[in-house]
Formats: sequence, C-alpha cells, structure tokens
Amino acid sequence: MESNTKKRVAVWQPYFLGGGAEAVALWILEALCSDYDVTLYTLSDVDLSWLDAMYSTQLADKPITIKTQLPKWLNQVADYLISNNKTLRMGLIYWTIRYFKSIASQYDVVFSAFNSLDMGQPGIQYLHWVRVIEDNREKAKPWSKFLMKWADFSYDRLRSNLSVANSQYTAQRVEETYGIQSEVIFPPVITQIDALPWQEKENAFLCSGRIVQAKQTHRVINILKAVRDKGVDVQLHITGGGGGSYGQEYLRKVEALAQEYSDWVHLHQNLPYGDYLKILARCRYGIHYKPEPFGISIAEMLKANMIPFVRSKGGQMEIVGADHGEILFADEADAVEKIVRVLKDQALQDNLLHALKQRQELFSTERFMNDIRAIVKKYLATSKSEEPYATLPANSGT
Repeated sequence: MESNTKKRVAVWQPYFLGGGAEAVALWILEALCSDYDVTLYTLSDVDLSWLDAMYSTQLADKPITIKTQLPKWLNQVADYLISNNKTLRMGLIYWTIRYFKSIASQYDVVFSAFNSLDMGQPGIQYLHWVRVIEDNREKAKPWSKFLMKWADFSYDRLRSNLSVANSQYTAQRVEETYGIQSEVIFPPVITQIDALPWQEKENAFLCSGRIVQAKQTHRVINILKAVRDKGVDVQLHITGGGGGSYGQEYLRKVEALAQEYSDWVHLHQNLPYGDYLKILARCRYGIHYKPEPFGISIAEMLKANMIPFVRSKGGQMEIVGADHGEILFADEADAVEKIVRVLKDQALQDNLLHALKQRQELFSTERFMNDIRAIVKKYLATSKSEEPYATLPANSGT
C-alpha cells in the first residue's frame, strides 16, 4: 500500500480543550497528513468533525490514526480534571509522555505540538512558551520534580530536538531558558473571516480570550471607561470562557463590572466559534492587556481588518509591527491616551488599516502549513548528518 512507503510521523498533543495550542496541533496534522503516515497521540478521544468545525481544518476524512490512553467513557472526567486541577493535569500529561516515549522509536519523526519535550529520542518541538511542562529549578514544586523523575525527563534529550517557536519573543526566552535556538513559525489564523466593510462595522472594541486574572480583563473595562469619559462613545464586546472552578472569583468580578456598565459592555461567555467570528467581523477595534508569547486572538483581529491596541512588550508586537507605536501601550493611562488619539483621527486610522493589512499574510494557514512541511523536511535531511539541531540559526519569522 502507498502508506507503507511514507515516512511515519507521530504528533503529541496531550488534550484538546480549545485554544491556540490546539489549533496549532490540528494544523500541523493538516500540513502533514497528505505526505506522511501520521498518528496523533493524545489523552482522550478526539472528535475530528467537531474540531474541524471549530478550527476550519478538514481532518475528519483524512487518513490520520488516533491513539488515546483513556476509554471514551472517561472523557468528561478527564476534561474536568485537566481544566480544574493543575496537579492532576500535570500527572495526566506525564502519563502521556511516558507512553509517547515508549513508542517513539517506531516513527521516523516524533513531533511535540505542545511545547518542549523529552520524547526519548530527537524530534521536533513547537514551543508556545517555556517551562510549560517541565520545571526542575530549585524553587520548583516537589510534585513537578517527582513527575520528571517518573518520566525520566531529560533536558539533554529536550535540547537535542529541532525547536520551533511561535514568535521571536518566545525564541529569545527559549534560548535564555534552554540554551538552544529556534526557528520561528507564526501560528495559523483561520482565513474564513468575513469582515464587514469599515463603514458598516460597530464603533466597538473586542477583547477575546479566557476571562482569567492573568488576562487582566477588568483593566480593559477600566481603560475604555476612561476613553468614554473623554467623550469617545465606544462599545466593548468581551468573549471567552472562565478559568475553571479556581477562576470563579475573578470571573464574578468581571461579570459584576459588565453588569454595572451594561449599556456599553457586552459579555459573551463560551460562544460557539461561528458566533465569535460574527462579533470579530463587526468590531472596528481590538484590545488586549496581557503581554503574550504570541497572541492568536490579536492575529485574528488583524485578519478581520481591525485596529488592535496591545501592550508594548511581548510577542503581540510582532503581530501588529513594532513600528506601530500609535497602537502599542505601556499601561492603562498610555492606552487611554493612544486610543483617544487614534479614534479621533480618521487619517491615522486609514494609514494604520493599510499598513496592518499588509501583515495579514504572515498568519495565513497556507504559510503555516508550508513552513511546517519545510521544517519536517529539514529535520529528516539534518537527522542524516552530524549537524546538531541546537545550532540551527533562529529565523526572524517574517
């Protein structure tokens, strides 16, 4: 059979609960399934048809093998534990790591779609950030060190991987943390965003992502309240789910603020993806307070012909362009000043829209898939030589 002549690729993604990392994993599968014999290793059963609808992939009818460790009837229990208990989540992740390492030698390429990983042999790792899985530092929690020992987790094997980072910002942290260099491949953004013409859009901001303390959603409300107090009449749409049972207190805080300012703050929780895209298509502006390693929601804003206002540090600067200081802010006060200035200057908005449109192609699914195919070819070619992956030059990602 034809599949027997293809190189075998194993992709590891421990779970699928929504988010940018999962989108990357699915589009890695999409990129590789035609040219390679691809197997996905994950914790619990995966509904590819449902994920296709969420992320615009077309995997359900592709020849992808899925290997899970839990029976289907435990799916909901596993999802709950992963969402609400960090210790159990890490335990389950390391359980999948142990198994993945045990089968790695059966494949020509092993590929971690979920950050840095000791896969038992050299492979490819896509890093969204550093120390997401492992932490053997002096201050690390005892259970983290125990799990690493349980899985025989080796930093030397981790460093032997060909590393890919989601931004130059992350690549710099990878080098600082692990002493290795990374190629940069920006995550993909779904292309089917039917943005309304600018004149038909709402004079509204979108703040998207999980409503958790780390995202500082309440600061976005504070900023736009100050903007409104300066006479600029804007609305705010907040989309996203909460952070599980441990994040309920912060979610209630944001819900209370949204209720207090219900005439202009619209809170949309756990929207179906299609409904989220409709909101994305009709807002003129975006805002994101937390500095991110990349920031997939910001790239979505860019693709929807919005003007996003983001922090002046972090990977999101690579999305909008570090030279666009008009939409990069240092803190709340700076954000208010810059938003008011841009919203009161139509010529400045026109210039920004033109410049930002030129950057959209950086985040296309086609570009992402081409880059992933190229990195796998590079891995296969380099693995036959003595050249260590850690010395590969970092790519600018542009």
